[in-house]
Amino acid sequence: MEKDADGFYTAPPAAAAEDASDLVKSTFQVHVTLADQQQNPDSPLYSVKTFEELGLHGDLLKGIFDMGFTKPSKIQERALPLLLRNPPQNMIGQSQSGTGKTAAFVLTMLSRVDFTKNKPQALCLAPSRELARQIMSVVVAMGKFTPVQTEYAIKDNLPKGASNVTAHIIVGTPGTMINLIRRKVIDVTDVKVFVLDEADNMLDQDGLGDDTLRVKNMLPRGKEMQIILFSATFPDHVRAFASKFAPNANKIELKRNELSVDSIRQFYMDCRDEEHKYDILVSLYHLLTIGQSIIFCQHRHTADRISQRMTAEGHKVASLHGAKDASERDTIIDGFREGREKVLITTNVIARGIDIQQVNMVVNYDLPLLNERENHGDRGDQRPDIETYIHRIGRTGRFGRKGISINFVHDKKTWAQMQEIEEATGKKIIRVETDDLDAMEEQMKKAMK
Repeated sequence: MEKDADGFYTAPPAAAAEDASDLVKSTFQVHVTLADQQQNPDSPLYSVKTFEELGLHGDLLKGIFDMGFTKPSKIQERALPLLLRNPPQNMIGQSQSGTGKTAAFVLTMLSRVDFTKNKPQALCLAPSRELARQIMSVVVAMGKFTPVQTEYAIKDNLPKGASNVTAHIIVGTPGTMINLIRRKVIDVTDVKVFVLDEADNMLDQDGLGDDTLRVKNMLPRGKEMQIILFSATFPDHVRAFASKFAPNANKIELKRNELSVDSIRQFYMDCRDEEHKYDILVSLYHLLTIGQSIIFCQHRHTADRISQRMTAEGHKVASLHGAKDASERDTIIDGFREGREKVLITTNVIARGIDIQQVNMVVNYDLPLLNERENHGDRGDQRPDIETYIHRIGRTGRFGRKGISINFVHDKKTWAQMQEIEEATGKKIIRVETDDLDAMEEQMKKAMK
């Protein structure tokens, strides 16, 4: 592969000529495997077309309709009858972001709670405070017409006052949840539903995986406990662990090659070097603010540096990462959610599960690499992290809307990493010329229509 006179890495002619309309179309099929092999997963018993068919309490139905849901999504059609059956059964669900999986497990938690008993009955764990807060907003909205009581188990939002929590549903992160259970602030004797969202991340990372397992081991044994794992991706080694973590589970999944969301058009910007990446990002600014955009960087200091430079040049952007304190993180994500900022520069802290409907562009300023994962032994591993890439670009194109992802490529190494992503996802990533800013803008605007 050759550099041209301007220092760009050029694609072979066939790839360069590829048009966005040539992206492979995927069909949206839900594959169900029942724990009871004798039963037929395609039986009408295991699918619904309306929420009314689920036999839910009227107050829950009211909450669902009040949230604007009119009928179940594809994944909900198949997951809900299995999740709500009695006796309760475990479930491992693989469904890309923006398909309604949060609503599915929240509805299950709310359905299982006995509101006459003021004790914790459902625990939900997420990998970040941002995701925990988002899940809680769904619990509160869906449970609006029920007497549900909720509580957080996240740092700096700990239960106040009483020494033990009486809330029915507790949503939090693993370390804080362990701490509260150990200190007997949370009594787990009546817990009957245990949910992991972004389960592959929760079971895979050293710290999170150990803590998640510890929480599970603190829950009552020998009781009917429903364990629900949901994620957009399950690498093979995590899938094996998930099956042990949630034994005899019904499984619902999308085929791997359908995970690169179909409504997202993927592009790459051919940059000369690191500094040129920044120049191109700034020149994209008014495209980034047509809707809302998330820019992913490898390091916190990169996110801060870009944010400071763009702010100094008069652009309105926000920066979010794990080094910021809790209340600042909450303020930043809430401001972005409400549209006060149009551009959010971040690390992988919100690569997963975060749903902000107006986001129509994701920029991978730095491609995600395997050596950034906490549990990845070989620190020199420069291969791209395909799972994280899929999660990142899944922040746009939510619920079937159109979205755009842009990867910045600036040398031989990043070019090779992007090619590997292209092969793994089976989707063409289209080259965008960056030496002609007008043409670049035109191409992007066309893709955003």
